[in-house]
Amino acid sequence: MGRKINSLLLEFANIHRFLMRFFREAVSPPYEFKEIIRQCYEVGWKSFPLIGLTGFIVGFVFTKQSRPSLEDFGATSWLPALISIAIVRALAPLVTALIASGKVGSQIGAELSSMNVTEQIDAMEVSGTNPFKYLVVSRILATTIMIPVLCFYIAAIGLFGGYLSIIGQDQLSLLSFFTQVFDKIAFIDVFAMTLRAIVFGFTIGFASCYIGYNSSKGTEGVGKAANSAVVASMFIVFIEELLIVQLLAVITPLIT
Repeated sequence: MGRKINSLLLEFANIHRFLMRFFREAVSPPYEFKEIIRQCYEVGWKSFPLIGLTGFIVGFVFTKQSRPSLEDFGATSWLPALISIAIVRALAPLVTALIASGKVGSQIGAELSSMNVTEQIDAMEVSGTNPFKYLVVSRILATTIMIPVLCFYIAAIGLFGGYLSIIGQDQLSLLSFFTQVFDKIAFIDVFAMTLRAIVFGFTIGFASCYIGYNSSKGTEGVGKAANSAVVASMFIVFIEELLIVQLLAVITPLIT
């Protein structure tokens, strides 16, 4: 039992050192702008098709499943407002984070672990390149920047999917739909969505880079790193979602 506690405390200490090193390297020159832009392309642009399809399905299915409950109360006219609140406040950032954890997290974890196994990281240090700044800082910044962008994208696609689900049974113009949608979205809702997306993006990048950068040697380490990156990212995202919901419940009355 004592060994397990010591091992856990040592792991927390390593995570803390990794985090402090990231902040130190992120603000100190030289800056790897080209690599950050390349990683933004890898994280963001290449995820657009999958994120877009997922967002459309989420919006369409959520609207379809919500209609029977509202029909019982004769409140189907509230569907646009319900969709906007559900997608903007909760579904968009959470779904984006989960999809990115699976796609981006596994990619980062496997990539860094593979470079660690083949000793490419050691070779970069010998050649005078800072591998931590080039490999880790650029990826964490890219996920922190692009996950909010993907979140707004999935929110827009999800709302459009909800609209297509509604017009299948009701006569509602696109202008009327989005008028009702934006009437129910307040500043605090957009702020909460952006805050979630930024925190989730940083978490996905940090957890994936930490696991991949410190993976064990050997081919098995690559597979374990990819799997652990996904599992750890998703688990931490759910914990953060719980904490952010509690935080917003406290500060929302103060802001409004």
